[in-house]
Amino acid sequence: MSISLLEESITCPYCWEIVEILVDPSASQTYTEDCYVCCRPILIDATISEGKAVIQVTQEDLGF
Repeated sequence: MSISLLEESITCPYCWEIVEILVDPSASQTYTEDCYVCCRPILIDATISEGKAVIQVTQEDLGF
């Protein structure tokens, strides 16, 4: 069984550019991913509910 990743749009909390990320819909997760525009670390919290993702982002050094 293969799991399709969800493509989600987020706004970088540093440069304010809209960037695309891939989210694993099988479980909620918190991870860091670099912005592909400004290369700064974005802390991403993805909560999965009924197959849909609720995404929160912040600067890595601020935390949630």
